[in-house]
Amino acid sequence: MNDAPKGPASYFPSIEAKYGQPIDHWMTVLGGVADQPHMAQVAHLKDEHGLGRGHANALVAHFRKNAGA
Repeated sequence: MNDAPKGPASYFPSIEAKYGQPIDHWMTVLGGVADQPHMAQVAHLKDEHGLGRGHANALVAHFRKNAGA
């Protein structure tokens, strides 16, 4: 049985390693733009924090799923 994370969470180890912040940090950042649409949240992570599109999209997907957005 494979217990490896699936979906957006599969990106989390590389996100933490590349950007030096825990996932909770990025969830807090996204909480500040929770009222914006998905792609605006992705753009915020890319433009304001330097994340790549794939990493930003994974974080936003996880945030929106868990925030009930």
